[in-house]
Amino acid sequence: MKITKLTTYVVPPRWTFLRIDTDAGISGWGEPVVEGRAHTVAAAVAELADYLVGKDPRAVEDLWSAMYRGGFYRGGPVLMSAIAGVDQALWDIKGKDLGKPVYELLGGPVRERIRVYSWIGGDRPADTANAAKDAVARGFSAVKMNATAELQFIDAHAKVTHVLENVQAIRDAVGPDIGIALDFHGRVHKPMAKVLMRELHAFNLMFIEEPVLSDHLEAIPELAAISPAPIALGERLYSRWDFKRVLTTGGVDIIQPDPSHAGGITETRKIAAMAEAFDVALALHCPLGPIALAANLQLDAVCHNAFIQEQSLGIHYNRGNDLLDYITDRHVFAYADGYVTMPTGAGLGIEVNEAYVAERATVGQHWHNPIWRHADGSVAEW
Repeated sequence: MKITKLTTYVVPPRWTFLRIDTDAGISGWGEPVVEGRAHTVAAAVAELADYLVGKDPRAVEDLWSAMYRGGFYRGGPVLMSAIAGVDQALWDIKGKDLGKPVYELLGGPVRERIRVYSWIGGDRPADTANAAKDAVARGFSAVKMNATAELQFIDAHAKVTHVLENVQAIRDAVGPDIGIALDFHGRVHKPMAKVLMRELHAFNLMFIEEPVLSDHLEAIPELAAISPAPIALGERLYSRWDFKRVLTTGGVDIIQPDPSHAGGITETRKIAAMAEAFDVALALHCPLGPIALAANLQLDAVCHNAFIQEQSLGIHYNRGNDLLDYITDRHVFAYADGYVTMPTGAGLGIEVNEAYVAERATVGQHWHNPIWRHADGSVAEW
């Protein structure tokens, strides 16, 4: 079997899909994207195609090594996301060729289902309590929200009070047994992170995400000592070498690699295994499309330390199209009792609606995150 063609589709709301065709008539799908840099990643995939066309797609590990090590310059969001989408598609081909889900090729599942959580927004907090109640009504047992708008290095305590009031409203709305995760989104600097963490003890949070940017890993042990909840991070890290620094620095309880950014299924499984050796949990990052979620679930099936899965159904970013629009069987991701069951189909376990993908690719997307500014005019972290 040989690879004959790689085709990327930039589609709404902010995703890129990749189809790899073979001379055996088997095609595989992946989701290589950096949100806000979709066309840049598509160009990187096209450059990888120069090497991949003519190769056997079933040699997944060797092709991964060639894409990563053969480029001399390596790592970072664009290159690793391009490799990630290719890797997902290669595993999809391999599973379809053998008639098995990818997780069966990785040793078989350790679980039948995994807990999922729903995003309830929070960038500009308005009615997140109602959004949380709606998520619970739809069967979710955990929710996640952005904690705050922009914060200066040192900011007014009124902003801290607003965060506390917003979390209290959500806790009051959903009760004591629903998991609430609070995402600082890297927009909080260490001085204000210390203030916020000391004030959040009353809410029994499930975890606090990205209390500071991963650029500041040296601050994590200090913050962990005062944190009211487990600390999670990792969506902006891209390889096992990036996560090696996280795990050896300490203070992180949950890692959140994204299999569409962190080198695909091949690399993310290695990252998860490293974390397990440090007794660190896994909560894969996935505010993306159905191919990405399918790839995530293949990993959740085989990683013992996985405990919850992010998914994008109804997320505030999904304008124009949503998670289920691009697949033929919308029940494959049916959520029940706060869980999703692992797909049982061959490869990634989903069937992509190719005609609809091609149709929406003619519309395309140019999503970019907003540029925020502080009151003094300086650029703020988003």
